[in-house]
Amino acid sequence: MSPPGTDDLDFEQELAEVERSLQELKDRHSQVQQAETAQAPLKLRQAQIKRQLQHAPSPELKAELEQIQNSLDDLEVKLESRLFSWEKPFWQIVRFGGVGVVLGWLMAIAVLQRPQPSPQPAPTVPQSLQ
Repeated sequence: MSPPGTDDLDFEQELAEVERSLQELKDRHSQVQQAETAQAPLKLRQAQIKRQLQHAPSPELKAELEQIQNSLDDLEVKLESRLFSWEKPFWQIVRFGGVGVVLGWLMAIAVLQRPQPSPQPAPTVPQSLQ
């Protein structure tokens, strides 16, 4: 039996962890929204510059287009890296995949060690019934 108050302490620690995770999720969501709102005008400006370059190519427009493309690439990386963290799912896959492999081996060993029934001779059909 656990000492008095231990359950309350464990609950409080778990609750604090859930609150921290929720705050991290809210922060990530906010960052994704900011990146998406910054991405829209850049894509619009990129399309405008591409149209202008078709009509009158200039080094200034090419430089601006390259800068916009770099900004869009940075925003895309932020969006991808913020939406999903591989750390927890990776270790869960390792843990549960390992458990699955171990259980599979145990089941295979159990089946292979089970005595096999000896084969019974096939019943013969009397000649008169054939």
